[in-house]
Amino acid sequence: MKGIVFTEFLDMVEQEFGYETVDHIIEASKLESEGVYTSVGTYPFSEMLQLVSNLSEKIQVEIPSLLYAFGKYLFNTFLSSYPAFFNRCEDGFSFLDSIDSYIHIEVKKLYHDAELPAFESKRIDDKNMELIYRSSRKMSDFAEGLIDKSMSYYKHDYVLSKELLNADGSEVKFLITLK
Repeated sequence: MKGIVFTEFLDMVEQEFGYETVDHIIEASKLESEGVYTSVGTYPFSEMLQLVSNLSEKIQVEIPSLLYAFGKYLFNTFLSSYPAFFNRCEDGFSFLDSIDSYIHIEVKKLYHDAELPAFESKRIDDKNMELIYRSSRKMSDFAEGLIDKSMSYYKHDYVLSKELLNADGSEVKFLITLK
């Protein structure tokens, strides 16, 4: 997993819960990296799982809620770091359509070893879009936060629903309906 995800997660934890909580979750985890991350480094996904689990235990918030909140938080980082990804799209559906067909292609140019989830978008009609998420990391709650924040960014009034297509969460269907 790319280091930017780790550095931004720890920044979010510090902003929301303080440095002491960051220190606690790092100390409570058995991290090969010892909790030292650079944004361009690559680290085991297992380290993110440990950090999130230890945060959940420390603050008594369920892991899905933490991942969702982190997705919304990371959206702002992506927006400030990669504004061209957002400026080239006129609405949320166009943006979501561009995840696999443009954004992930550009990310791979920057980070050749990035392991990205797959997103398959399908416009049902002018007001409905289906987005299929596939990832062995099973972080659909994180993806949901990013999707939610994306639609808000484009000022849509919408409803977002989620359906597990695989019981293990590796394949999830999101339905976005404009009001």
